[in-house]
Amino acid sequence: MAELGTKAAQLLGLRLRRARLQRNWSQEGLCRGICAVSWLSKIEQGQAAASPEVLALLLDRLDLPHGGLTDGAPQLGEAVERQYELLFSGDEQALADAWPAFSALLPQLSYSLWCADALLLAAAHSRDVSAIDPSWAGLFDARQTALYLLLQGQARQASEWQPTDYFLLQAGIEAYEKGEYYAALPLLSQSYDRAARAGQAYLMLAAMSYTGNSYCNLLMPRQMEEAYTVARRLAVALGQTEMLETIEYNRASAQLEAGEYRQAHAYFSSLEQPGPMALHKLAVCCEKLGDRAGALRALDRAEQLTCDYPPPALAGAMLALVRFRLLHSDYLEQPAYGELLLGTFEELRRALPIGYATFHLPWVMEWYVARRQYKQAYQLACEFSGVNYLHTFPKN
Repeated sequence: MAELGTKAAQLLGLRLRRARLQRNWSQEGLCRGICAVSWLSKIEQGQAAASPEVLALLLDRLDLPHGGLTDGAPQLGEAVERQYELLFSGDEQALADAWPAFSALLPQLSYSLWCADALLLAAAHSRDVSAIDPSWAGLFDARQTALYLLLQGQARQASEWQPTDYFLLQAGIEAYEKGEYYAALPLLSQSYDRAARAGQAYLMLAAMSYTGNSYCNLLMPRQMEEAYTVARRLAVALGQTEMLETIEYNRASAQLEAGEYRQAHAYFSSLEQPGPMALHKLAVCCEKLGDRAGALRALDRAEQLTCDYPPPALAGAMLALVRFRLLHSDYLEQPAYGELLLGTFEELRRALPIGYATFHLPWVMEWYVARRQYKQAYQLACEFSGVNYLHTFPKN
């Protein structure tokens, strides 16, 4: 048999120990007639790389499937590379379609040359890294380390290990979701350029969409339109109708935040089946245009719908804020409004992408200024210094 790679053999030893402990077996009981207890101890601690023959005997005794302890099982290695290729392509539908066939190989892969890849690809599918012991990470190669970091929510560090189009995209998305739009833009640009050279159209689409989203949140309409124009062309070519709808939604949201209420109203009022958040924005448009009755109708419709995202409690609070302003012309004098506003704002900052809080920032600033709480207003302005929210102060 060909020799196992040292790190693969060490990782298999660590996994062997976990399997033995789960069965409550002693080392003596597992290795009797196969190897010395002292040798098994070193194998299980990752201090020695066992031969494929010894590992096969130990796995057989544990009744664990294996079949890729040597390079004589090329179909397993090819399946792993194909799954990586799909993951890193950004084609989520193709990745989902391929998963059943790949998952059928996981029992063999989990105790093979590709055991680390099997664990990481399974974790990428489930978004759950609990099956991976953190102590194993020291045995991962660069690609495996990058994916492990990404799954732990450390996309920027992952992109430093593997500065590829996929990991740069994830780093850009991470920065975007933190509200670090200026930091996101160069990462997304690098991702797009590398994806274009590699012919990865789905990654190009995602990178340009988030570029448009970043400019949208920065209230930079010319750059936003340029990015969304490219994204729309890619979405049409790839048949991504949902992405097209998202782009139009984001454009209208940017118009709303920029104070272009009639243009935003034209979009949100044209939707045939608007969701709760679209109706929330329609209500805000109506509020700004002085159409109190229209705003209340939009809120009534929204409250009849089930909201999957954001969480129903937060969605309800966002709707309640608009209703409070509509029903109380003196809302800035009402402590109940301030309590609802500030509580909702803090929960939005804690639980959701920063754009949700940014949308409500003008009303929070308005509340602080009306209450002469200038210190709090200044602190908040510093915290959101990278956001052009001044254009969106409520006009009453």
